[in-house]
Amino acid sequence: MQLNGLFIVADLNAEVAEKIRDINAQFDPKLAASRQPHVTITGSSGAGPIPPHVNIAEIEEKLRPIAQTTAPMRLKFGRPQRFLQSEIVVLPLDPHGELRRLHDRIVSSGIPFTRARFTFTPHCTLSLYPTLTPESARHLLAVRIDDEVTIDRIDLYHTNDPQPARKLLELPLTGEAPGN
Repeated sequence: MQLNGLFIVADLNAEVAEKIRDINAQFDPKLAASRQPHVTITGSSGAGPIPPHVNIAEIEEKLRPIAQTTAPMRLKFGRPQRFLQSEIVVLPLDPHGELRRLHDRIVSSGIPFTRARFTFTPHCTLSLYPTLTPESARHLLAVRIDDEVTIDRIDLYHTNDPQPARKLLELPLTGEAPGN
């Protein structure tokens, strides 16, 4: 399936990104070469991609107030799992709480999204392109990332497979955590 659209993601902090990039390189070199490790917020679940013709300045106008009123988040990945009965293996995040609130605010911001194929399933992809052998799947599903993940910005990428994704916008999350 050819994919051409705009995705809202959160690039991972350097330490966790390096660990995931090493896993990507071992199990999915094409993914490692084409994408920065990130948490997908919109584009593959909960909301489909933003059509590529949408004006970036309009997207930024809608995203900036959300970023300015959202505090950075510290989250933990769950155990690797296959993404909705596919060959794709992801590290899931809890689809509730502050990450869900961020997602819902973005989806209701007025940005036009295409139809979502799946319910909101925030994740970081470990393996996307190859068909895994039973042995490689077993090894990949045994991986553990125990580090906390810091989500302190949102990024807008244009994905137009098979070309590498291009970052179009980065907005820091600068709001205050509740109770501060």
